[in-house]
Amino acid sequence: MTVHVLLETDEAGFVVAEVPAMPGCLSQGRTRAEAIENIKDAIGGWLEVMESKAPPQDGELVEVCV
Repeated sequence: MTVHVLLETDEAGFVVAEVPAMPGCLSQGRTRAEAIENIKDAIGGWLEVMESKAPPQDGELVEVCV
């Protein structure tokens, strides 16, 4: 899966990573590389939480790769 990640440097010098398509999916790091590695973990956690919050009701659950 490929997602867009917004990187910004905060006032303390940390690199903040945010996934605009995933509300609340944020992380940070001391460097750009660290922030990118940390946001990968955050994306995995975000996806797990969202999947557990919305179990299928009457439909069929299918997996697609985009």
